[in-house]
Amino acid sequence: MQRRSLIKGAFAGFLAVSSLSLAVTSFAANTVTLKVGASPLVSGDVLNFVKPELAKKGIDLKIIEFTDYIQPNLALADKEIDANLFQHKPFMEKFCQDRGLKLTALPGIYIAPIALYSKKIKDVKEIKKGDRLTIPNDPTNGGRALQLLAGAGLLKLKPGVGHMATVDDIVENPLKLKIIEVEAATLPRTLDDVRAAVINQTYALPAGLNPLKDSLLLESKDSPYANMLAIRTGDEKRPEIEALDAALHTPEVKQFIIERFKGSLIPSF
Repeated sequence: MQRRSLIKGAFAGFLAVSSLSLAVTSFAANTVTLKVGASPLVSGDVLNFVKPELAKKGIDLKIIEFTDYIQPNLALADKEIDANLFQHKPFMEKFCQDRGLKLTALPGIYIAPIALYSKKIKDVKEIKKGDRLTIPNDPTNGGRALQLLAGAGLLKLKPGVGHMATVDDIVENPLKLKIIEVEAATLPRTLDDVRAAVINQTYALPAGLNPLKDSLLLESKDSPYANMLAIRTGDEKRPEIEALDAALHTPEVKQFIIERFKGSLIPSF
C-alpha cells in the first residue's frame, strides 16, 4: 500500500513537472520580439525599466540606440524597428511632412526640457551685445529654442509663429545677437566657442549638463513637447505595441522618472 502511494505520488510529480515544462516551452515559443529605437540616455533608461514587465507578457524588448534625430524615424518607416521613443509630436509631424512618411504619435510620456547653457557666464543677464548663441537646426527644436530666448526678453518673434519659428521670424534683436543653427548632437561641443547654447536634454545629459543645476534658462513645465512612442500608422492595434504603450503609462514609470531624473525629466501623464 505504501509502495503504491509512493509510485502514485512520484507519477503525479512527474506530470506536474512535465506540465510546467510544457508551459514554459509554450511561453518561450510565443515570445514576440519588439524592436524600439531610443536615445542612449533617458528614453533608453525608461524602456529598460519596463523591459522585465513586458518579458512576463511574452514580449522580448530589444532597445536599438540611435545618436541622431534622423535615423530613428527612417528606420521605423523602413520596418527595421517597430517603434521609437526619442521625440515629441511636433518634431515627428514636421519630419513626416518633409519626408512623406506615415507615422503616428501615441500619448506623451515625459517632457525633456530644453535649456540654455554656458561655460562662460553664470547668469543670462551677462549676455552682451553681439554675443553668439547656438540653437538646434531642426525646425521644431529650433523654434522651441527661439521661444525660450524670446521668453527671456533676449529677442522678439513674429506673433503666432509658435514652435515653427525660425531666425527669419526674429523681429527685434536689441543685443544684435548672432543666432547660429547647428545640428543638435553637436551643440554641447559649441560651448567652448560661443557665449551660450540652447541644448536638448537628449544631448545635454551625456555631456554632463543637468537642466536643473546647470542651465541659465529652462523650458517651462507646461511645455507641449512631451516625448512619446512613434509607430507606423496602422500598427496601433498590434497587441505588443499596445502592451508597450500601456507599460510606459503606469504609476511605477511615473515614479521611476521622478526619482531617476530628479526633476530634469517631467512625467506628462
